[in-house]
Amino acid sequence: MATGTLYLCATPIGNLEDITLRVIRTLKEVDLIAAEDTRNSMKLLTHFDIHTPITSYHKNNRYDKANTLINKLLDGQSIALITDAGMPCVSDPGEELARLAAENGIPVTVLPGACAAVTALALSGLSTGRFCFEGFLPQNKKERKEAISKLIPETRTIIIYEAPHHLTATLKDLLEILGNRQISVCRELTKVHETVFRTTLKEAVDTYEAIAPRGECVLVIKGADGSLLAEEERKKWQELSIPEHMQLYLSKGMEKKDAMKAVAKDRGVTKQEIYRACLESD
Repeated sequence: MATGTLYLCATPIGNLEDITLRVIRTLKEVDLIAAEDTRNSMKLLTHFDIHTPITSYHKNNRYDKANTLINKLLDGQSIALITDAGMPCVSDPGEELARLAAENGIPVTVLPGACAAVTALALSGLSTGRFCFEGFLPQNKKERKEAISKLIPETRTIIIYEAPHHLTATLKDLLEILGNRQISVCRELTKVHETVFRTTLKEAVDTYEAIAPRGECVLVIKGADGSLLAEEERKKWQELSIPEHMQLYLSKGMEKKDAMKAVAKDRGVTKQEIYRACLESD
């Protein structure tokens, strides 16, 4: 017997009119809908007159329930996975189920639609050509700072999700670690009270310390200045002797020939000069 298909269906992030005709049709045709919150999803299904059976699939039962759903798919049932808003698997449940389905030879397809990260990026006014998505940062302060510290050299536009009650603390950590960069704080996307606050991290901190934020937020942050990073790296190399500079690359597992080439490029000199300097130090 042929297996069923797993459909990963994007749902509206606010405005119900953003659902696609394909998603509506698929939700009506599948054997079962797996939803992050059945109570929340029932509002969506009722609005579009969808009466397909529904079951819960969320972060707390995602491992045990995944096996149950996989067995149904293997028995030939088709299942649509939806979350409260946006695309399953992207900062929402679904990653494990999609992986297991693929491992079991079950067809998996995506029905594209609303996505808060891409929506906010387009609205931000910042560079959209290259970006990185961090999802939700850790709630623990130490872990959150460690995660932000890893973003210091990131030159691409950075996208972060944040809940309103954590927003001010996160903005303060971003300002402290990344400096006063440009940011667009996008709130209540596609809803009646959608706002896009294009500002700096310092102004954002001052604003939300005075006015308590409401609604889910997407933070779009300007990436690091590549030329400044390059200058900082150049200064770092200048503090090292050529043998020390070589050792830095060798300690990372780089072959001697490649390390020599990298050091020469960093310092703007020929490989022969690096070779001679290393011989003199031996």
